[in-house]
Amino acid sequence: MTTVNVRSHNGVQIPAPGTFTLDPSHTTIGFVARHLMVTKVRGRFSDFTGSITFAEEPLASSAEVTIQVASVTTGDDRRDEHLKSADFFDVDNHPTMTFRSTEVKTDGGGRYVLTGDLTIKGVTRSVDLAVEPEGVGPDPWGGERAGFTASAEVDREAWGLTWNVALDAGGVLVSKNVKLEIDVQAVRQA
Repeated sequence: MTTVNVRSHNGVQIPAPGTFTLDPSHTTIGFVARHLMVTKVRGRFSDFTGSITFAEEPLASSAEVTIQVASVTTGDDRRDEHLKSADFFDVDNHPTMTFRSTEVKTDGGGRYVLTGDLTIKGVTRSVDLAVEPEGVGPDPWGGERAGFTASAEVDREAWGLTWNVALDAGGVLVSKNVKLEIDVQAVRQA
């Protein structure tokens, strides 16, 4: 039986100090935008790498992720190609986006805020991710896994993603605000 290295912080179980890498098969980095002002369209990125380093002092922990933007998928090939174009992500000139944490805070109720620099199309802006630890446990292969969910709402225009179409009835084709939805499963490396 695998021993899991956990500790309690802020009323929840978190990993003992060490480095974890994101498991791309069990991690989703996604987004939600309103379409035609009446529905939500969901997308995600399927090609990414990342790590989380849990420090001795939990609020000194850090995370970083690099996403291959061309891996965007929304379930519609035409929309995906448009998102890859210069109208949106411009993958020919900006093939990756990155997130690097700068601070971790706690709300005292078992949740955390992970602040970091999100770089898209060469523009870097600070983002606060609301993070909830989901658990730490052994896997069947002798390893240790940790799970987290994170979310934030961002103004896509702050990164130069300004393409849109005005609708005759009012409003726009694509919402200015986009919700980031992240589900992470990470594997202990050290």
